[in-house]
Amino acid sequence: MTNSSLHPDTRSSTAPQLDPRRWIVLAILAGSLLLIAMDTTILNVAFPSLVEDLQPGSVQQLWIIDAYALALSGLLVTAGALGDRWGRKRLLMIGFGIFALASLGAAFATEPWHVIAARALLGVGGAAIMPSTLSLLRSVFTDARERALAYAIWAAVFGGGMALGPVVGGLLVEQQGWQSAFLLNIPVALGVVGFGMWFIPESHGPRAGKWDWSGVGLSIVGMIALAAGIKELGKNGVADPMPWVLLAIAAVTLTVFVRRQLRIEHPLLQVRLFADRSFSIAAAAIFLSMIAMGSVMFLMTQWFQYAQGLSPLEAGIRLLPAPLALIVTSLLAPRLMDRFPIRHVLGASLVLMAAALAVPYVIDRFGTLGYPGIAVSLGLLGTGTGVATTVASVTLMAATPTKYVGGAAAIEETSYELGAAMGVAMLGSLASVLYRHNLADVGSGPAADSIRDSIGEAAHAADRMGGTAGADLLHKASEAFTAGMTPTFLIAAALPVAAAALGWALIPKDLRPTEEGH
Repeated sequence: MTNSSLHPDTRSSTAPQLDPRRWIVLAILAGSLLLIAMDTTILNVAFPSLVEDLQPGSVQQLWIIDAYALALSGLLVTAGALGDRWGRKRLLMIGFGIFALASLGAAFATEPWHVIAARALLGVGGAAIMPSTLSLLRSVFTDARERALAYAIWAAVFGGGMALGPVVGGLLVEQQGWQSAFLLNIPVALGVVGFGMWFIPESHGPRAGKWDWSGVGLSIVGMIALAAGIKELGKNGVADPMPWVLLAIAAVTLTVFVRRQLRIEHPLLQVRLFADRSFSIAAAAIFLSMIAMGSVMFLMTQWFQYAQGLSPLEAGIRLLPAPLALIVTSLLAPRLMDRFPIRHVLGASLVLMAAALAVPYVIDRFGTLGYPGIAVSLGLLGTGTGVATTVASVTLMAATPTKYVGGAAAIEETSYELGAAMGVAMLGSLASVLYRHNLADVGSGPAADSIRDSIGEAAHAADRMGGTAGADLLHKASEAFTAGMTPTFLIAAALPVAAAALGWALIPKDLRPTEEGH
């Protein structure tokens, strides 16, 4: 392993040539990221209305949530390599075309499988968009300090999308229905394509060698099998053989993929990037942070709308402390990186995340969990996540030679998206298990099984019952969901703590990725 993220092609004694269009390019690329981030969180608040309209089963509900992130995660490696060879701008424009068409398909869906298919196609478009944005930023921002600021703005826009998604989505869903959450994507996509074609310069990586079709197949199968296996393990438990079969497929295919990439002359993904311990720790920090953040946003949305009986707009507004804090702290992160060693900034922010996750459990154990405690937890979580992910992004990209930025961007985006999907799959499933355990006395039969299946089903059943019986059922379900949610958050707190320990132990003390030569 190397002891630093320094590479010969990033050290230069001459001043970098600055692209006069770089800030316009940043604005366009930030707009593209805003669309992706909003799309994820808009679905959170639109989901109950979608479920009420299309009546998907519990498995279909999970696939509606997960299809986007799983398709995106499975294709990011291929998309990053394709952008390097074929042109990052070209791939970005095609990605937005796919995204717009998929959004149109989702908006006019009449069956649950229509939405699942559209969400998967949105993932295909997102896979083309996401690594292209970071790769293009790396190519147009040649000054290290400006590049760190650009990445910080990139991370802040991600938080802004998360902030706008629930609020804008709540307004749209209440006024126009869940379909409007998808229709919003279309004008944004067209605007980004129009300005992007004019201002964004084309950028390529090395084009030598044949396209690695075997690597494409292995990476897609391996990543999707990994994600699906963990999701099934969380849902059905260790006694079910199917998740173990999927995880075995993932282990075999990804092992073969890595060995192949190390052996061939022109790999699809430069896996030797992971030999740099700063790169590896940064990717791990993003991944573990997003597992925690993804689970919190998913479970909190359900808690607000089902357990607390709030509307989509009211739920979206109450989620704002996390993304708003993320926006502010992302922009402050470059200054912290200038003043303090990277490992201390990253470690402290990850520990803050862990503390934020523990707050709801402590309050619920010793008192009554209400919104003030949740707001404090969300604000602290956004603060820690904003600093941690920005520092990790800057460090990861600084550790990457210019010719490999597409692959590095794909790894970073895989960490973001797969982490968020895993948060929903693993921790969401754990919360469901605890919910069922705490909801024992609701009788037997199909109706009781449906109530135990999810708090959403319990809320619908309580609404149909009405009166005192419905109110009692909703109260029991709300208490059971809260009793399952807060321990899940406490367990999730172990993830950023583990990432912080790795960062303090392995990141070089003198690493300064905001300085030239680093």
